[in-house]
Amino acid sequence: MNILLVTGSGGLIGSESVRFFSDKFDLVVGIDNDMRKYFFGEEASTNWNVNQLKENYKNYRHYNADIRNYSVLENVFNEFGKDIKMVIHTAAQPSHDWAAKEPITDFTVNANGTLNLLELTRINCPEAVFIFTSTNKVYGDNPNFLPLIETEMRWEIDENHPYYINGIDEYMSLDHTKHSVFGASKVAADIMAQEYGRYFGMKVGVFRGGCLTGPNHSGAQLHGFLSYLMKCAVTGQHYIVFGYKGKQVRDNIHSYDLVNMFWHFYQNPKKGEAYNAGGGRFANCSMKEAIELCEEIAGNKMNYSYSETNRIGDHIWYVSDVAKFKNHYPKWDYKYDLKTTMVEIYDGIVNRLK
Repeated sequence: MNILLVTGSGGLIGSESVRFFSDKFDLVVGIDNDMRKYFFGEEASTNWNVNQLKENYKNYRHYNADIRNYSVLENVFNEFGKDIKMVIHTAAQPSHDWAAKEPITDFTVNANGTLNLLELTRINCPEAVFIFTSTNKVYGDNPNFLPLIETEMRWEIDENHPYYINGIDEYMSLDHTKHSVFGASKVAADIMAQEYGRYFGMKVGVFRGGCLTGPNHSGAQLHGFLSYLMKCAVTGQHYIVFGYKGKQVRDNIHSYDLVNMFWHFYQNPKKGEAYNAGGGRFANCSMKEAIELCEEIAGNKMNYSYSETNRIGDHIWYVSDVAKFKNHYPKWDYKYDLKTTMVEIYDGIVNRLK
């Protein structure tokens, strides 16, 4: 039997993985205990998504387990053993603002939880492919020291420094920078995942995501940029833009496109490779540009205000250079551009609010 194990299966990338791989594996085992509700409140609960998966995918089996609990995870791995051919680890505490409130919770979820899963994979199914969803926050605020220029709607790379024109690659330093507590816990997990690939010879891929987005995101104020922004556009909720004149730039990758990266990696895995994985030059926007697009799609003027205080360690400009992954997997490409993604997000929010 071929089994896929997905942690954080109720979340954006976890649920996309279940949907994408359900016809490629005999059984999909999901692990999710709705910690997102604990982090961000009732509006961020992923229970609705888990219920959809249970209803729509007959080969989906759900476990309400906490990835910090080694013995509970051990029972799941013992049950399926070497039949587990792939582990997609997406469960995390994902907000650098929230992490500062409970650093121990943040670290134990992000770092210890990842170590638990790596070690149980090594013991029970060492030939399985292990996917870890890391983050661009592992680079801390180093991107803020790039040569940037200010334009009417966004910050951009100075064209006189062509190295970064296509975005930030994997050679940017993870050191000598302010990460935020969240970024630091994800660095620990990122490096450990690489080490299980390089030291133990396991098939491990680390994907440092930009802004991950899509219609199945349970967006909240502290996490889920485009999803929460669109929710505010639809409902009239007040939105706060934090710093950088609203010209901060993010690249945005649809959950399908990221999970399709996992699929290409699975078919030809490497041992401990790290990839920047975002919308790149194909799909990126500033906050001001995103607000304009939300207003256009929703047909509403947004209710928002501006705060001069930026979030600690936040990026002024971040666009992923995905050339390394494309070089390793030339058949992969984007399917969803920014506007198509945002229309999907709008439709998903409207349908859930009915």
